[in-house]
Amino acid sequence: MFGIYLKRELSRRKKAALVIAMGLALGIALVITVNSVSAGMSQAQDKVLKSLYGLGTDMTVTKAQSAPKAGSSQGPSFKFGGTSTSSSQSSDRVNTQGGQVLASSLVTKVGSQKGVSAAVGSLTLNVTKVDGSFTQGKAKSSTTSGSSGSSQQGGPGGGGGTSSTGAPQVQGGGANFNVNSYSVAGIDVTDQTLGPLSTSKITSGKTFTTAQTNAKVAVVSASYAKSKKYKVGSTFSISGTKFTVIGIATPNSSESTVDVYLPLKQAQTLGDSKDKVTTIYVKATDSKQISAVKTTIQKNISGTTVTTSADLASTVSGSLSTASNLATSVGKWLSIAVLIAAFLVAALLTSSAVSRRVREFGTLKALGWPSRKVTRQVVGESMVNGLIGGGLGIALGLAAAYAVTAISPKLTAQLGSTGGGGQGGGPGGGGQGGPGQQATSNTLEIALNAPVSLTTIALAVGLAVTGGLIAGAMGGWRASRMRPADALRSVS
Repeated sequence: MFGIYLKRELSRRKKAALVIAMGLALGIALVITVNSVSAGMSQAQDKVLKSLYGLGTDMTVTKAQSAPKAGSSQGPSFKFGGTSTSSSQSSDRVNTQGGQVLASSLVTKVGSQKGVSAAVGSLTLNVTKVDGSFTQGKAKSSTTSGSSGSSQQGGPGGGGGTSSTGAPQVQGGGANFNVNSYSVAGIDVTDQTLGPLSTSKITSGKTFTTAQTNAKVAVVSASYAKSKKYKVGSTFSISGTKFTVIGIATPNSSESTVDVYLPLKQAQTLGDSKDKVTTIYVKATDSKQISAVKTTIQKNISGTTVTTSADLASTVSGSLSTASNLATSVGKWLSIAVLIAAFLVAALLTSSAVSRRVREFGTLKALGWPSRKVTRQVVGESMVNGLIGGGLGIALGLAAAYAVTAISPKLTAQLGSTGGGGQGGGPGGGGQGGPGQQATSNTLEIALNAPVSLTTIALAVGLAVTGGLIAGAMGGWRASRMRPADALRSVS
């Protein structure tokens, strides 16, 4: 009886049912769209953070650089040998960057803590190479001449002109130098699943072997290899040490911020930082342990800064950050507002429809229907309307998410800047080559997708049921208060 009556009433009121269903559908579709776009933002941020961290890295441990002592020189210093003739000169300035150095023993200490799956150390260096040549100037003396006069000077005879030699002057000479600045990362070759190299793929040659802990070999990034025309087998020198390129690394999802990768021991030797690292990469046993591990590290190793992916996420700027903020703030509140409006409209329309059915419900009560049965009838109709609205909303939401994925709008993420391969040089006529470090902007371009998860679909179904219950509760309450006398009154 309930099913037959329900079907008949919905068939008689198709337009009213469709209006209620469409109102709920629009709210549910907006929720699905906002949730799917937010999920896409999270995936895009994960790609960005992996390029900063290293694949599988949950946190990094560093120590802030201490303030320079008063009177200490922090500027670059280069030494060149003097020669009597024009010759080429070259000098490398290698210094650590990325914070104060940490003892390598801390890597073992961090790795042994509860909740830590693995920990490796890395040493980041900046190499500024200055090469060029000095051209020695030539000293020439100037001669001045005088004419005879009333006073006799110089030689005897008094009538002839005289000459004198002035101070010598240096003419010609100068300097012409190029400045090349690039980044170097010393990595633990025994565990390359963490650290700077883990986000890159070897596209030419090979990576380090576990036996090359102190070998004079290097892996270079694809962009740096292209700019320097390096290939597998090429050699280059840093502070007089010659390295052989064994592999070219291409980043998986972004432009690499490291130009040259070396075995950790070689990097420590170049940076005069024996048994030192600048960054410890940590992987937790479980994502739920990250917060606890961070607290433990900060407690056991004083003065260190532990940075998690959540901390780094707040530092990413650009259109990705702006869009993410809009999706999580404006989008969320807009969805809530639209849902509330949809629920209220559905409730009001249902209540209005009930008020137009006074004769019907009054007659049913006169025939012996109790109030709970009338209420169940109205709630059942509203639930069906809600489920229809949920189905339409899911279809509209999936269509919107598919459209976003098909268009794949490009978003940018700004990660700051690192030293690049800048070139600088003074002019040949007396100019002086200055430090021409060039900043390379680390701006990633991410294609936005809008994945729809089963959780989002379940949420949509739940909202549809909730909307139907709210509308049905209001309409049912009003229907239950009707009396048989109201039906007779409407007839008369």
